Amino acid sequence: MRYLSTRGEASSLDFEGVLLAGLAPDGGLYLPETWPQLSPETLASLRGRPYADVAVEVMAPFVAPTIDRARLAELVQASYATFADPAVAPLRPLGADTWLLELFHGPTLAFKDVALQLLGRLFDEVLARRGARLTVVGATSGDTGSAAIEGCRGRDALDIFILHPHGRTSDVQRRQMTTVQDPNVFNIAIEGTFDDCQDMVKVLFRDAATRDALHLGAVNSINWARVLAQIVYYVTAWLSLPASDVAPTFVVPTGNFGDVFAGWCARQMGLPIASLVIATNTNDILSRTLSTGRYSMEGVSPTLSPSMDIQISSNFERALFEASRRDAARVRGWMEELGRTGSFTLDDGSWAALRDVFKAGRADDAQTLATIAQTWTSQGVLLDPHTAVGVYVAEHTQHAPGSQVVVLSTAHAAKFPDAVRQATGQHPPLPAHLADLFEREERYVVLPADVGVLREYLFKHARAITEAR
Repeated sequence: MRYLSTRGEASSLDFEGVLLAGLAPDGGLYLPETWPQLSPETLASLRGRPYADVAVEVMAPFVAPTIDRARLAELVQASYATFADPAVAPLRPLGADTWLLELFHGPTLAFKDVALQLLGRLFDEVLARRGARLTVVGATSGDTGSAAIEGCRGRDALDIFILHPHGRTSDVQRRQMTTVQDPNVFNIAIEGTFDDCQDMVKVLFRDAATRDALHLGAVNSINWARVLAQIVYYVTAWLSLPASDVAPTFVVPTGNFGDVFAGWCARQMGLPIASLVIATNTNDILSRTLSTGRYSMEGVSPTLSPSMDIQISSNFERALFEASRRDAARVRGWMEELGRTGSFTLDDGSWAALRDVFKAGRADDAQTLATIAQTWTSQGVLLDPHTAVGVYVAEHTQHAPGSQVVVLSTAHAAKFPDAVRQATGQHPPLPAHLADLFEREERYVVLPADVGVLREYLFKHARAITEAR
């Protein structure tokens, strides 16, 4: 399998190259040249099989020949042995014809674990083969950071630097990152928004001298391996649904667009999916784009669902590339216009192609709290605020008659205890392995939203640099 950039000015790479590169040198994101297909016969053969078996079947064509099927199976088994539920991503009923896909049973209680437990092992596999070292740099609005750190902590060939917006994550989210004491882990609180954090990471990757000197690697969903691992749970969810002649709808709480784009990939591979519903909070740039055909940035407003407090949804570029029939020049023009003006307008064909697959809705904080309260009262289920946005949007979106609706439950309620307590009076306890989280010592630095200051910090602390001196 070869991979090409959405902006068309970078050479194609194999899986190993894409894994280590993250962002393409031309600023684009990598996508496979072709989409392997899941035939009806293959899907039928996977029904009732363990999650790891399905993962190997889905991912093997994308990683060959870098990693053979037998070795991939070993890495997958080790990754998902860390999950509290043997199903990894169990499907739970939530009322008539509505289901929750629980993605929070990994070690940091968020859907990011599904990909990042595997990503750390993939890095190890490739770096050991090369005898190389990697400096992993990522930005987080809350959950990616702790999952990435958990997947990379203590690994000899990696240093990991995670940027989070200072004061804009929940206390649990922050402490899951900043209480990790492994010497290869560096937490950086940036005086700004998630978009500031993400933009600085992209600037570093676009700077060839910095990228090469530090041996930069990415853990954000700009890294194709992240999206690839997330395709799997759409397949396992479909396999777990009651048999139906109507393709299901997936409702996805969405910030950086990686999770919902993984659903698009599954559909492109042949999985029967009626539509993918983007669920946003008041930072609703994606919902507005689908409604108007114009992507236009506004200020980021803090909400009860901070992982969705985003205006620059990086993976939307991948969807634009596909919607424009892989017109890299057009995508490049849109991204350049976004950088200059903060907005761009889609052509009618690309806009229509997006609306053929995607729908969108939004929930404000009051609606989010009301949904948490109502679900607790009627179902006895505690939702985190991101999942509550998804449930609200699912309930207020028109679906095909007889369709089954799957809402992705992206985080454990205990990660956002203040919102849950405000809505229900309940205080969701942390699992036993995190019970002492608020007693652990924190370690992080606060830096301005200045890429020059950040670059200086990386060059001072990354072993890829210090060991080369």
